[in-house]
Amino acid sequence: MTDPGKAGELLAQVPKGSGRAPVHLWNPDFCGDIDMRIARDGTWYYLGTPIGRKPMVRLFSSILRRDGDDYFLVTPVEKVGIRVDDAPFVAVLLEVIGEGEQQVLRFTTQVDEQVEAGPQHPIDITTDPRDGQPSPYVLVHSNLHALIHRNVFYQMVELAVPRLIDGQEWLGVWSGGVFYPIGTAG
Repeated sequence: MTDPGKAGELLAQVPKGSGRAPVHLWNPDFCGDIDMRIARDGTWYYLGTPIGRKPMVRLFSSILRRDGDDYFLVTPVEKVGIRVDDAPFVAVLLEVIGEGEQQVLRFTTQVDEQVEAGPQHPIDITTDPRDGQPSPYVLVHSNLHALIHRNVFYQMVELAVPRLIDGQEWLGVWSGGVFYPIGTAG
């Protein structure tokens, strides 16, 4: 599907209202891939051009689904594949509520979706084996993650406190009653 008019047709099929569409309940036939990509920085591209209208990106993000390693835009009648370079969302803002073990970290994504890290929205930090650089993520919903922006990650590092885990001291952050290790102390 390469017809630019198809994007409008897809959006017209999405139920009106707030929040995410129930894409997990929809199982339409696969209609092929479209030339849409989400870059690592959270920018959405269609036919190689950035989508500049934030409401359009927000609407597309509400019909996004991940099946295995593949990403799709799903409506009740169509399912089209798109490319995602890393994670479909980027956590661009951090709000800290409370302190200590009762602290809650509230992340806001580039599409203005908010999640509070905790058991339902865990933080996971992977390390690139080539250069040792961390890539922190927070689960937004289902199996869709947000890459935590570098500036937001630095804010988390400033909040880090020590904790002994399996006899080793780690630095990490508390959110929603869960301790999330960032790295070993020392």
